[in-house]
Amino acid sequence: MDCCTSVARRHFLRDCGIGLGKVALASLLGGRSLFAQERRDLLAPKAPHYGAKAKAVIHLFMAGAPSHLDLFDYKPKLKELAGKPLPASIIGNQRFAFIRGDAGVLAPQFKFAKHGQSGMELSEMLPHLAKVVDDVCFIRSVHTEQFNHAPAQIFFNTGFSQPGRPSMGSWAVYGLGSESRNLPAFVVMSTGSGISGGAALWSSGFMPTVYSGVRFRNSGDPILDVTSPAGVDAQAQRETLDLVGDLNRKRLGDVGDPEIETRLASYEMAYRLQTSAPELMDLKGESKETLALYGITDPSKASFARACLLARRMIERGVRFINLYHEGWDAHSDVAGNLRNNCGQTDQGSAALVADLKQRGLLDSTLVVWGGEFGRTPMVETNAALGRSLGRDHHPHAYTMWMAGGGIKPGVQYGLTDELGYNVVENPVHVHDLQATILHLLGLDHTRLTYRFNGRDFRLTDVAGNVIREVLL
Repeated sequence: MDCCTSVARRHFLRDCGIGLGKVALASLLGGRSLFAQERRDLLAPKAPHYGAKAKAVIHLFMAGAPSHLDLFDYKPKLKELAGKPLPASIIGNQRFAFIRGDAGVLAPQFKFAKHGQSGMELSEMLPHLAKVVDDVCFIRSVHTEQFNHAPAQIFFNTGFSQPGRPSMGSWAVYGLGSESRNLPAFVVMSTGSGISGGAALWSSGFMPTVYSGVRFRNSGDPILDVTSPAGVDAQAQRETLDLVGDLNRKRLGDVGDPEIETRLASYEMAYRLQTSAPELMDLKGESKETLALYGITDPSKASFARACLLARRMIERGVRFINLYHEGWDAHSDVAGNLRNNCGQTDQGSAALVADLKQRGLLDSTLVVWGGEFGRTPMVETNAALGRSLGRDHHPHAYTMWMAGGGIKPGVQYGLTDELGYNVVENPVHVHDLQATILHLLGLDHTRLTYRFNGRDFRLTDVAGNVIREVLL
């Protein structure tokens, strides 16, 4: 074949030094390449839409869905009806994941008591949270339309029930940029047995992947291979990174692909993490009193409490958004045992995080959010074939979350469920409302924070969501 005719048209337009884009835009750009403009820094700090109450968010996501009826929302009526089915007028045509609508009622599994000056009522399974109730706002009327774990988790974290949309942390970093040059702006940690929604929960979706969450391990090096291999000194590594960076910047100038910007930022962040990551993970500088507050007996051992302490340290170092996932709350059987185990792992660390941020003057500028993807049914789940008894099924119609700091009113509760904890009867709060409120506290208008993809503008809250102004300071 003739060598001249074997050259593809797109290669000619690229390699001849003209290019289709340059031909079309030469008169507008005065002969300059569209991609010859100075490279944008996608993580540069940006001004919020209006004055922000919170600079950062720590989202403690209890994957698997804790039972609001046994922890936060005490319903004596369930004791009266124990073993009996709920009235058909309440159940209606509601579908459940594993039980029938005529399943008998399961009474609350633990004692409740009032705490603090606010008189907040909590389960005996939350003795540490009881100590900080006057710093916390309980929202007892959260609801969602998703009733299976993966879709509900993805929905809460991204505003859509299927993978592919940017997560809340990605939207926050896209809207505000990063305050830290030595740590990622969006960090993810997890404890427990796994996460149904997977990496979609912290993905940047269709945004450049520079906005994705960076997953840290809970002990040792936060990222594998962050330590240089033997024989590679700092100078050799720096020279290698500089050479690779020059090649990537040249390619970026040729094609303008934002993923190349992500690659550049990732290489530089990895280089800086070699110094910042070991310092972050080393808890030797924390006092004995602080470790005791979190319930940490071995600072080198991974735990939810250790992850909470690391989250506070990240806040001090300018990290914008932190997701801490704790999996294991899916109590289809033995809901009492499930809650004893999970509250034993998470209650002290969660409460200590609020107390620690407050005593260091960081709570006012840090929003802490705690909760799962939905609630649990008032009815019991029992299935001999599956080896299940005294559990609770998925319940999307009503559940409880709490928030603290970052512009949230302390020591209050908002919303109300019926006497069975089944339906919301006062001040319903949809997941999109929570998302809108979180962005609002960061100084971002959820209706204006948009990203154009495939010819339309997307936002975290889609076409819904209202800021819950009654819970704001």
